[in-house]
Amino acid sequence: MEQLYYHCQESKGFQQILQPNGTNDLMGFALLKLTPGEEFTSRSGEYELAAVIMSGKASFVVENKHFENLGVRESVFQGKATTVYIPRDSDYRVKAETALEASFCQVKAEKKYQPFVVLPDEVTTNHRGAQFWQREVHDIIVENGEGRVDRIVVGETYSAPGSWSSFPSHKHDRNRPPQETELVEIYHFRVEPANLFGVQLLYTEDGKVNEAFLIRDRDTFKIPYGYHPVAAPPGVKLYYLWFLAGNHGREIIPYDDPAFRDLRKLETA
Repeated sequence: MEQLYYHCQESKGFQQILQPNGTNDLMGFALLKLTPGEEFTSRSGEYELAAVIMSGKASFVVENKHFENLGVRESVFQGKATTVYIPRDSDYRVKAETALEASFCQVKAEKKYQPFVVLPDEVTTNHRGAQFWQREVHDIIVENGEGRVDRIVVGETYSAPGSWSSFPSHKHDRNRPPQETELVEIYHFRVEPANLFGVQLLYTEDGKVNEAFLIRDRDTFKIPYGYHPVAAPPGVKLYYLWFLAGNHGREIIPYDDPAFRDLRKLETA
């Protein structure tokens, strides 16, 4: 089985967590951590990027367009994200105005679009689930990305202590609209308190994959197939940045595990 779970030790500078494979893999993931005044310069290449500010303030220059003093939160648990979209084949520079941490969601793109910023008040908040599977979902680049990005879809999820998320269990590994679309997804987790953990499950219809992963703060998980619910133990706030991409468009149509499908009735009761 290909590597799905990536444990991340905290480090400085640019840290490539999940390495994209230019021919066979659409996606990669990296973290950038800078001290105040420090700069990072790079080029996006064949990947479009969503630079999600996790904490701190930064200024970006993308293809000679300047985006100054971005970022409002001190941690992912304190407010909505500010995100910079960086098109493929673009030079960019990041300057940390304060201590900065940003996530770089990397998706292989065919078309080049214009850079833009999604500010916190432009993030759409959704309250999903019911009872013990309630969570708050922030859409960063979802419907608002149509005509502005090539493949990437980005958001954040906040699971309350003792709650499930990505639930009822669903998957999106076959292209059979209108029942399901085929999209690979990556989760990047933060846990509060940071010394505790969450649980990531992954299982397939045929039973060949039936796994549980202990998720620590800063871990990353790739979901190329299968049902993939997440659980936050009592006393644990669980956050995950998520992004998706596929070869058949950007529409998200998840397919629920039939064993849990009746729970949808409780969500609308």
